[in-house]
Amino acid sequence: MAKVAAGTTTSNYGKVAGKRLGVKRFAGEEVKAGNIIVKQKGSVFHPGKNTYMSKTHTIHAKTDGVVEFRRMSGFKRGQYFIDVIE
Repeated sequence: MAKVAAGTTTSNYGKVAGKRLGVKRFAGEEVKAGNIIVKQKGSVFHPGKNTYMSKTHTIHAKTDGVVEFRRMSGFKRGQYFIDVIE
C-alpha cells in the first residue's frame, strides 16, 4: 500500500498563449486619436494629457500628437503618466 496518493499529470500544462500586453507606442512616436499606447493589467501607467484609460486599463490617445512618458515626483512619486503632446 502506498503511503501517499499518486499525483496526476497534465498534458497541456503551460501551453497558454501570451496576452500581447505592453507598450505599443514609445516616447517620441506619433499617434492618431484612438491609437492604443499601452495594454496592461491593472494601472501601472496612468493617463495624462490627451489620453484616456478604457475599462481594460488600456491607455488610448484622445488627439493626434507625439507620445511622452513622465514620472511624477512629490505627492504621486514614482507613478508613470503618459501624455500626447499636440
